[in-house]
Amino acid sequence: MNKMKKKYEPLFEPYTLNNGVKIKNRLTVAPLTIYDSGNNGELTPTAREFWRDRFNGFGMFIMPFTNVSPNGVGFESPDAFNESNLATLKEYVKISHDQGAKIIMQIGHSGYKDNRSMTRGYNVVSVSDNRRKRTRVMTTIEVQEMVKKFANAAKLGIEAGMDGVEIQGSNGWLIEQFFSGNTNSRTDNCGGSLEARMNFPLTVIDAIDRVRKQYNRPDFIIGYRFSPERPGQGFTMKDSLQLIDRLVEKPLQYVHVSLLGFYSHARRGADTSLTRMKIFHDRINGRLPLIGVGSLYTADQILDAYNTGWAEFVALGRTVMLNPNLIELIKEDREKEIQTHFDWDKKNFYRYTPAMLQAKSEGMDLARRTPHRIRH
Repeated sequence: MNKMKKKYEPLFEPYTLNNGVKIKNRLTVAPLTIYDSGNNGELTPTAREFWRDRFNGFGMFIMPFTNVSPNGVGFESPDAFNESNLATLKEYVKISHDQGAKIIMQIGHSGYKDNRSMTRGYNVVSVSDNRRKRTRVMTTIEVQEMVKKFANAAKLGIEAGMDGVEIQGSNGWLIEQFFSGNTNSRTDNCGGSLEARMNFPLTVIDAIDRVRKQYNRPDFIIGYRFSPERPGQGFTMKDSLQLIDRLVEKPLQYVHVSLLGFYSHARRGADTSLTRMKIFHDRINGRLPLIGVGSLYTADQILDAYNTGWAEFVALGRTVMLNPNLIELIKEDREKEIQTHFDWDKKNFYRYTPAMLQAKSEGMDLARRTPHRIRH
């Protein structure tokens, strides 16, 4: 067995979060959507096979989108509603810890992106009325109850042995629907101005922090994922930078930007000659670690991204899908074996779920795919 090249050593340096928790290296498994859960969000045999040994050597594994409410399910994914979900959540914890990675449960609600075939007869609600999506506006009381559901999911995470939670505030899901000017037409204290539209996500953070304190778990990690700019949804880089200013004041351990390209440049609301990663990292200015992501496949691409200094952690998605033994390849000086494109002749090696294989057969990019399947 060959020894890892010295140049990759920085990727494996530990990092201590502001709550004293040490992450063993700078490599994180991004929240992969594998479209494979049982009727109650439980792991299936094909899902277990996909996760098997896939994140050996990583510092953190961010779980797939985990639903906080039965009226917020948009695709096959885990659930964190009540104690009936604890067995599944504990199984995720065991899978991750057995591979030596800390596990962060990403929690979210689909809002108007709900799939009615999966919401078990519950009313589909969102930040505002959406006739095209057939959702109705949440009452002020329902907004308060939704905050409690996020906090309850974090409580279940603590009871299951999770190392933390990541609040899903990106990619058009419910929290971003509150933040987005084009989807939020509320007239209460959660709508109108940008400051008001930030109230819901910031209140969710505070509620989860209270749960952490109730359990005397300062070591429980709280992260927040955000989109950089979505002009079609009504916010630009300028708005996201104002959100960052508020997030760094909160009791978070990290922020995680959602990007398709690590080197993508700002388009609106910031200097378009600069990458979004640099702009956000400069704005944070060391107050929280930033997780960067975006189409990084090879060992050198991962290293080059980290060496920019724009991110304390690098999250990896597509390359983890294609390389179940990614860290092994880097550590054993076999990085030339890292695959960058899907090969049907190697489909058994990838161990994709049936839904993932179907998406590939239809020519879909799994990272861009819109969830729409029905639970089996």
